[in-house]
Amino acid sequence: MNFKCLFCGALITLYVGVAEAVNYVPENISASISLKVPGNVAERYSLDLQQLGNDRSSYLLEASESIPVTITQRVADVNGKLRVNVCITALEDIYFNYSQRLSTGYRHDDCQFYMPGFWYRRNLRSPKDAPSFHSSDSWLVREDRLSAPLTGVYSEKEKHFVTVSRIDKFADEALSTHREGEIILSGKTSLGFTGFENQNGITALSFGFPYREAPKSYIRKLTLAPAAEAFQFLKKGETVLLTWEILENKADDYSDFIRHAWEYSYDTYGPKPVETPYSITDMKQVLSGFFVSSFVEGHPLVYNSGIHLMTENCQSNGQAEVGFIGRVLLNAFNAWEYGYQSDREDLKANSMKVFDSYLKNGFTPVGFFKESVDFDKGTEEPIHSIRRQSEGVYAMLHYLAYEKENGRRHPEWEQKIKKMLDIFLQLQQADGSFPRKFRDDFTIVDNSGGSTPSATLPLVMGYKYFKDKRYLASAKLTADYLEKVLISKADYFSSTLDANCEDKEASLYAATATYYLSLITKGDEHRHYADLTKKAAYFALSWYYVWDVPFAQGQMLGDIGLKTRGWGNVSVENNHIDVFVFEFASVLRWLSKEYAEPRFSQFAEVISTSMRQLLPHEGHLCGVAKSGYYPEVVQHTNWDYGKNGKGYYNDIFAPGWTVASLWELFTPGRAEYFLK
Repeated sequence: MNFKCLFCGALITLYVGVAEAVNYVPENISASISLKVPGNVAERYSLDLQQLGNDRSSYLLEASESIPVTITQRVADVNGKLRVNVCITALEDIYFNYSQRLSTGYRHDDCQFYMPGFWYRRNLRSPKDAPSFHSSDSWLVREDRLSAPLTGVYSEKEKHFVTVSRIDKFADEALSTHREGEIILSGKTSLGFTGFENQNGITALSFGFPYREAPKSYIRKLTLAPAAEAFQFLKKGETVLLTWEILENKADDYSDFIRHAWEYSYDTYGPKPVETPYSITDMKQVLSGFFVSSFVEGHPLVYNSGIHLMTENCQSNGQAEVGFIGRVLLNAFNAWEYGYQSDREDLKANSMKVFDSYLKNGFTPVGFFKESVDFDKGTEEPIHSIRRQSEGVYAMLHYLAYEKENGRRHPEWEQKIKKMLDIFLQLQQADGSFPRKFRDDFTIVDNSGGSTPSATLPLVMGYKYFKDKRYLASAKLTADYLEKVLISKADYFSSTLDANCEDKEASLYAATATYYLSLITKGDEHRHYADLTKKAAYFALSWYYVWDVPFAQGQMLGDIGLKTRGWGNVSVENNHIDVFVFEFASVLRWLSKEYAEPRFSQFAEVISTSMRQLLPHEGHLCGVAKSGYYPEVVQHTNWDYGKNGKGYYNDIFAPGWTVASLWELFTPGRAEYFLK
C-alpha cells in the first residue's frame, strides 16, 4: 500500500487499452466504502461508477451524498489481464474500508470455488464449524489466510474461470485490540480481503481493503466467530493506491483450473529462494541434537520424544508414536544413517536401542505396530491407522535396504515387515482403498479412503525389497482408487488423522504415491502414473505460499524476519503453516525433468531454503527452548490452535515429525535410489 499526497490520475501509467477479456463494465461492478467515526457504528456508502469524459478506462466513484473522500479508478489491459487501479484520497481525516464486487455472470449453482491453501470446490469435506458451504455459500476472508492473495471461480457448465488477485508489496501489518466486529487498526496494514458471494443466484468475486471477514471469521480449530471489518486511518490529503488483477480463461475441468491458477500465481508473485546462513550440512548437524536430547529409554519401547511437547521447555514425555506426528522409526533410521555418515557412535547406539525395543515389544498380537503408546498414562491406542502403520513400514524398509547394502541383514525384522505387508493385503478394500482407521481384529472404525496413498509407498518398496509381485499389484490397486476417487474428482481429503476436511497432505501423498509407481514402471504405464503425479502435485503446490505475509512489530515471527514463501498451509480446519514436505521436493524436481517444467524445480528450491529459517540453535532459538527442536504450529494469520495467535506458535508442538520432514527434504532422491 503506497501513500502519496498526489492526485490519483498522476500515479497510474499502466493503461494501454481497455481489456476485452473480462466483461468489466459498470453494470457488472458494484463498489462501496464504509467510513467509521470512532465510537460510532460505521456507515456504508454505495458508489456509482461515472466515466470520466470519453475515456472508457477511467471512472469516478461517487456516493449519492457528500462524503469526505475522493475515489477514482482506472483499468488497463496488461498482457491479457485486467489491472484495476483504485485511488482513494482523503478530504478529511478518515477511517475507511473499501470493497468492490465483480459479477461473473456464472450461475452460483454451476460453480466451484478456490482460495489457495484454504478453499477448494465448496469445502464440503469440512464440517459446519469450519468455513464451508455447510455454513454459507458466500465467504470473504483476509488475504493472509491464503497461499496467494487470490480468489477464483470455475464454472463447470461454461468451462471458464475468473480469478482476482491483489498486486502489492505487502510490507505492513498492524496489531488490533480485538478481532471481530468493527476494528480500528493501530497502524498501517497491507492486508485486504477477497472472496466470493452469491448475488441473486449469480457468482460475484469480491475484494477490498483493508481486510474483512464474513459471514464469519475463523479464529480457532472448529471455531467460527462473528464477522470482522478493519478500518484504516487515512490522513487528510493522503492517498492510498490499490491494485487488483483480473484474469479470465478456459479450463477443461477443476484440476485444469487449479493448474492455471497456480502457474499464474507463481509467475505473478515470483517467489525466490530465501537467503539463510544455513547449508544442508548445518541443518542436519543442528537437527541431530533432537535425536540426542529427546531420546527416552527405561520403558518397554525406546523412542525419541517428539509429540505434545511444551515449547517453553521441550521436556520429554512418555508418548511414543510410530508415525504421523511422532515418526519414531523414521527418526531412528535418519539418526542411524547420519551416525554412520558423521561417525557418531552415540546416534548409532541410540537408534539400535529403538529398533531392538520395537522388534521385541512394538507389535500387536496380529502383527501391526503399536503405533501410539503413552507410558505416562499406561495406555495404548487401541485403534490403528493405515497412515501410521504405513509410515512405520516405510521407515523400516529404508533401514533394511540400507543395512543390506552395507552387508548387514536382519531376518527377524524382515519377517515382521513382510508379515505386515501381507496383513495390508487383507486390509485392502475391493475398490483398492484402505480404511483410515481400524482395530487389531480388522474391524473398520473409519472407512474413509483419504489415507490410502500412504500405503502405496511401503507396498511399492516392499515389492522392490522382497520381490513379491502381490505388493506391486496392491499398490496399483491403490492408484486405481486414487485416480477414480481423488485425482479425477479433484477431491483430496482426510489424509491427516486429526481433521476431517480438505487438506494438503492428501494431495501431497497422492502425488508421492503415483510418483513411486511411475518410478517402478515403464512405457505407457510409467507415463500414466507420471501424469497423475503432475495433476495431484498442482493441488499440493496450491497449499504452499508464493508470497510473504506481513507481520506487525511485536509479533515474534515478523520480528525475527520470517518469510512465508515456500511454507505450506495445513488444512481447512487447521489454518496455520508448517514444514510438512518430506519427499515432495524430490517429486517436484523429478516432475521438472519429466515435463521440462522449470517452475517445479525452482519452487522446490524456494521450499528448501525457506524452511531453514526457523532453525533453533543457541542464540537463535526462534521461540522454542532447545536447539534442534524445529517448531511446528507456525501461526501466520488470525487463527490459533488455542494459544498466542498470529506471529507465534501454539504452546504445544510435535518436533518428531518436523525434524523427520526436514531431514527428508535435505536427503533428496531417496525413493529414486531405493527403486533404481
